[in-house]
Amino acid sequence: MAAAQGHFSDHPDHSGGADDEDGAEGDTVPRAFRVAVEALRSAQLRPEIEIEPSRPPQRLAPYAYALEAAVVDGEEDLADGRLVLLHDPAGHEAWQGGFRLVTLVRAELEPEMAADPLLPEVCWSWLTGALEARGLSYGEPSGTVTRAGSHYFGGLAERRPATQIEIRASWTPEESAGGAPDTGAHLMAWCDLLSQVAGLPPAGSGAGDAAPGVVSLPQRRGPQHR
Repeated sequence: MAAAQGHFSDHPDHSGGADDEDGAEGDTVPRAFRVAVEALRSAQLRPEIEIEPSRPPQRLAPYAYALEAAVVDGEEDLADGRLVLLHDPAGHEAWQGGFRLVTLVRAELEPEMAADPLLPEVCWSWLTGALEARGLSYGEPSGTVTRAGSHYFGGLAERRPATQIEIRASWTPEESAGGAPDTGAHLMAWCDLLSQVAGLPPAGSGAGDAAPGVVSLPQRRGPQHR
């Protein structure tokens, strides 16, 4: 199982690099943010998911932490994505809270799935369903589901047409009494979404043991060579 690791944002006003946690600079990082980040770092994920830190955005919030992940099959990525944790100790009116999770998930589709007119609605329901399946409370969800097609010509004409699905979303996780949300559980729900988009069966089950009403994309090769 993979444990998530990463780095705090090096925001110019709130430098909080991982190496600063025990130093004077790190003392300025709010405790709730530290707890939230540690929960992300210690989350245990299914073995098909490779996860690593990435540079967080610098201007969206005073504090930020980011991870990138991919669902891997051999040398192929079946799906990949990015999850960013934002924190504003003063609260954010648009978020209706002090924390915000922002995500991008993308995968290449099989032709029969790409043609489904309800695919955007289904993909959005996978996100909300993944959160609800883990009993997570959240607010102010927003996002887009984009389906994009590519056709190849000339020297690339031998390639078959390809369609990619891209889910961009954000939501406000419910904060606990201590002020920090259960970000580890939110990360696992996000990885459930990533796995479902990649066409994997639910963790710990056989391919035919998916819960009623849950439909995954057919397992396939993804858009990127590793």
